[in-house]
Amino acid sequence: MRIDLSGKRAVVTGSTVGIGLAIAKGLSECGATVVINGRTQAAVDKAIVAARAANPRGHFIGHAGDLGTADGCAAVVAAHPECDILVNNLGVFGPRDFFETPDEEWTRYFEINVMSGVRLSRAWLPGMAKRDWGRVVFISSESALNIPEDMIHYGFSKTALVSIARGLAKRMAGTGVTVNSVLPGPTLSEGFADMLSDEVKRSGKTVEEVAAEFVMTHRSSSIIQRAASVEEVANMVVYTCSPQASATTGAALRVDGGVLNTI
Repeated sequence: MRIDLSGKRAVVTGSTVGIGLAIAKGLSECGATVVINGRTQAAVDKAIVAARAANPRGHFIGHAGDLGTADGCAAVVAAHPECDILVNNLGVFGPRDFFETPDEEWTRYFEINVMSGVRLSRAWLPGMAKRDWGRVVFISSESALNIPEDMIHYGFSKTALVSIARGLAKRMAGTGVTVNSVLPGPTLSEGFADMLSDEVKRSGKTVEEVAAEFVMTHRSSSIIQRAASVEEVANMVVYTCSPQASATTGAALRVDGGVLNTI
């Protein structure tokens, strides 16, 4: 299968590291012009250097801005009025007990994890419909269904994305625009590796070995029995954004390594 996204403009939010950067690289390798986004210009510049190292012929555009705010979303839409592929990857996470999570933290997760995708989809989907083609992907998580007891605020935000993607897919019925959510499981991103760094140093094991132990301790239902790579998650997203995925819409696509114990 050869995925050709030549002539398409993709926006990947929160794409300076991790899954977002892997998605940006993957879309670029298929010919798309990719807008890489992060909160600071320094982070964006560093990501573009990395992306161009992976694909010297790729077309990358940087956009520094906080898309967790209404003003930040308005600014990126003003800078890029047309978008063919939108990957709502921006998100924050972190453990916190329910009884110690104040209102403002719930609001912060809602604004960043949920409303960024809502605002950008609302801005760009009408243009996609007019051009009879478009792809929108919300990066959710297996935590959308397997709510972590120590991150209920995070789980709720990821459940919301699955719901929004399903509803938007119905709203865009017959337009040539597909809307899906992708649910990664434990993934060996930079953030995850940083979290494991102390154990890597203490044990002398590789980060992959420590990550696998973490997965089997905290997500023992994993079938692959390891963390996924960011590229493995990106592969699903790139396919979902492809012309070949034209009959896939309204779906919650799992890249969870079998963590979710359901068929």
